[in-house]
Amino acid sequence: MNKKKDIEFLRVTHLRGPNIWTYRPVIEAWLDIGALEDFPSNKLPGLYERLVAWLPKLVIHRCGVGEHGGFLERLREGTYAGHILEHVVLELQNLAGMKTGFGKTRQIGDGTGLYKMAFRTRQEQVGRAALAAGRDLLMAAIEDRPYDLAATVESLTDLAESLCLGPSTANIVDAATERKIPAIRLTDGNLVQLGHGARQRRIWTAETERTSAIAEGIASDKDLTKSLLSSCGIPVPEGELVKSAEAAWAAAQDIGLPVVVKPYDGNHGRGVSLNLMTQADVEAAYALAARKGGSQSVIVERFIVGNEHRLLVVGKRLIAAASGESLWVTGDGKANIIALVDSQINTDPRRGTTEDAPLNALAPEHGAEIILELERQGMTAYSVPLDGQKVLIQPNGNVGYDVTDSVHPSVAAMATLAARIIGLDIAGIDVVAEDISRPLEEQGGAVIEVNASPGLLAHLRPASGQPRPVGTAIVDHLFAAEETGRMPIIGITGRHGTTMAARLIAWLLQIGGQKTGLTCADGLFVNGRLLPQDGYTAWESGERLLLNKNVEAAVFESSARMILSEGLAYDKCAVGVVTDVSGHEELAEFHITDSDQLYNVLRTQVDVILPSGVAVLNAADPQVVDMARLCDGEVIFYGIDEQLAAVAAHRAAGLRVVFQRAGRIVLGAGMDDVATLPLSALVPPEAVLAAIAAAWALGLTAELIGAGLRTYDAHSHQKPH
Repeated sequence: MNKKKDIEFLRVTHLRGPNIWTYRPVIEAWLDIGALEDFPSNKLPGLYERLVAWLPKLVIHRCGVGEHGGFLERLREGTYAGHILEHVVLELQNLAGMKTGFGKTRQIGDGTGLYKMAFRTRQEQVGRAALAAGRDLLMAAIEDRPYDLAATVESLTDLAESLCLGPSTANIVDAATERKIPAIRLTDGNLVQLGHGARQRRIWTAETERTSAIAEGIASDKDLTKSLLSSCGIPVPEGELVKSAEAAWAAAQDIGLPVVVKPYDGNHGRGVSLNLMTQADVEAAYALAARKGGSQSVIVERFIVGNEHRLLVVGKRLIAAASGESLWVTGDGKANIIALVDSQINTDPRRGTTEDAPLNALAPEHGAEIILELERQGMTAYSVPLDGQKVLIQPNGNVGYDVTDSVHPSVAAMATLAARIIGLDIAGIDVVAEDISRPLEEQGGAVIEVNASPGLLAHLRPASGQPRPVGTAIVDHLFAAEETGRMPIIGITGRHGTTMAARLIAWLLQIGGQKTGLTCADGLFVNGRLLPQDGYTAWESGERLLLNKNVEAAVFESSARMILSEGLAYDKCAVGVVTDVSGHEELAEFHITDSDQLYNVLRTQVDVILPSGVAVLNAADPQVVDMARLCDGEVIFYGIDEQLAAVAAHRAAGLRVVFQRAGRIVLGAGMDDVATLPLSALVPPEAVLAAIAAAWALGLTAELIGAGLRTYDAHSHQKPH
C-alpha cells in the first residue's frame, strides 16, 4: 500500500460508451492516495491559495454543492486528493480548449485511500495527458513546489489541436448532437459518420457523401467551370487558358488590361494575382500561378472591379456570405514592411496562424502573392517606406467579414444556381462586386470561381458580423426534419438467458424483413452470417454493426463486465432488456461486492433507452422491477407467472405485459389479452418471453412473432472457433 503523500494510478481505462458514470465517454482512473487519506485539503497549508492562483477558473466549478464556487467551498472545508485531482484535470482540458465539465470521484472501501475517479474527455490521448499533468500539478501544489503551468497548457493545447476534430467539423457534429443524431469519428482526421447503419450519412468537413466526385472535378477545372456557368447565363469574366508567360501577356492584351492571373487548378486563392497592368507583372504572375497550381496551365482573365465575396451554398439555399478587404500599411520612415505588417496588421487579435483564427497572420517575406504585390510597387519585404507612404500589402485580403444579410436576392439566386450547374451540394461561390446588395449586372460584377469543400470558419467565426449556423444547415441538408439517423437498436444485459434472448430477437427482426446485426457471446453476425472477430473487443465488435451500411437493425448483448471495462457500444437504444441482477461475485476485480453495486452497473442499459423507446424487464427479479422508475420511455414486464406483483400491477395500470398462462404465451395490454401464442419449446422460457416482449415493443405483429418461434433453430448459429 502506498504510504507516502502521493497519488498513484492503479488502473486507467477509457470507457468509450455509456457507463456507470455517465452517457458519454470518460476516462476512469483508480487511485491510491496513500498517506494523503489522512490529509484533506484543509490540513494542507497553502494548497487552496496555490491552486486558486494557478487555476483561477476553478471558481466556476459547481461541484456537488451545485452553485458557482461550489468546488472552492469544498476545497476550503476539506476534501480529498482524488476529488481535487478530478477538478484539476477538468480545468486543464478546458484551458487546452477541449471544453468539458463532468467528473465524479468515489471511494473504494472504507478509509483505505483507494478511489475511483472518472472525468469526461473528448479525446482519449488528450485526456490521459491531462490526467498525468493534473497529478504533477496537484503534487506540486501540495508540496509547495514551482510548476510551469504555461508549458503544460501549451503542450495540451498542441495535442488537442492535432488530435481533435477541426472547428468546422466539430460545428457540424455539435449541430447533429443538438438534433439527437449520433456521431462516430471514422479516422484521426475529419471523416465523421452521422447516424447508424443503413441510416447513416458521412461528412468530411464541408464535403458529404452526396458531394459528387464529377462535380469536384469540374470545380477544380476553372476553365470548364466558367464555360458551364456562362452557358447558363451567369456572368463570368472573359478569360483565356495559356501555357507560357508569353502567351499570358498576349492574352492580357487581347482581353484588355487590367487582368487577373490565376492557376488553372488552384483553390483557396493561392497563386492569384489581381489588377495587373504591365508585361513584367503578368509574366511574374504567370510564374507564380504555374508554381502554385502545379501545372503550366494558367488562366488570364479580365479584372473585375470590386471586393471579393464568398457565398456559401448548402443544398439549394444560400447560408452565409463574407467579404474581403484590401490591406495597407503606412510607412514611418524607419520600419521595414515586415515590421509595419506586424505592428499594423498582425496585431489584430483576430489574426493568427492556427485554424481557430478567423483571419490569417501575414508574413511578407514568405507569402508569394505579397512578394509579387510588393515587387509591382518596386519594393521587397525589407524595404523601408517613407513617412506617411501607403503600401498595398494584399488586395482583397481574408474573406472574413460577414455580409449575409446584405446579399441581394438575385445574387443569392445566382449563387445557388451556380452550385447546381457544377453539381455540388455544398459550394463556396466566389463573387466580385462593388456592392453585394445590388444585382451583379448593374455593376459589372461576376462569379469568378466555384469551390468544392469550401472553408467554413469565416462564417462560423467571422472577423466582424454575426456567426452563421453553417453546421445546422449541413445537418438539415443531410437529414429530413424528423430523421435522427438512428436504426432500431436493442440492448440486452443480465446473466441468465441473455444470449438466447439476443439471438431470438435478431431472428424475429430478420424474418420481419430487416437486415439485422447481432453481437453476443456466440459471436458477431449480420443476417445470420457469422463474421470473423479478428481480435476485436466486445465494444469494437458492436461498433462494427453501427458502421455497417447494410445493417437496418442491431441487437447487442452486453455483460456487466463489458459495461465496467469498455462501456456500451451505442449511445441510445430503442429497446433495453434486463433479465436479472445476479453474479456480482464474478466482478470482485472491479470492486463490485454486492447486488446493489451490480444494480448500478446494469441500470446503464435502462438509462440509455430513448424517450420513445421501451424497457423490457423481468418481473420476477425485484431489483430489475425497480429499474422501471429509471426508464424515460414505456415499460413492458415479462414473467412466467401472471400473478407476479409487477405483472399484476402493470396490467391494472393498463400497461403492456408478456406472460404464460395455461400452455400459451399471452401478450396483454391492461386487462385485455391482445394475442396469444403457442408455448414455445425453446429454453430458457424467460429468455423467450423477453425476446417476444422486445419484438412486440418494436412493432412486430403476433403472427410474425409466432412464425419466428416456429422457425427458429437454436443451433443455426455456430460458435466461432
